[in-house]
Amino acid sequence: KTLAMDDGVNYTAGLSIVRTSPAHGTAYDIAGQNVASEESFRQALYAALDIYRNRTRYREATASPLRKQYFDKGGDNEKLDLTKEEDE
Repeated sequence: KTLAMDDGVNYTAGLSIVRTSPAHGTAYDIAGQNVASEESFRQALYAALDIYRNRTRYREATASPLRKQYFDKGGDNEKLDLTKEEDE
């Protein structure tokens, strides 16, 4: 908060919903005085949008991964006999 009070954002990780808030909190002490900066609130909204979009992209990317390819290895035990003459 010391470095970025006007545009800092608090983010609560580990929730199923996205929760962000301005770094200054509720700021009841300056409410209604028209002195608060809206920049931190704006940054909290932008961060929430970015987090939501990233989560959506991640869910889309991992929703239906490619199927694993299985190969029939039943014929692997066939041996090549080089001593036989080829039929012409």
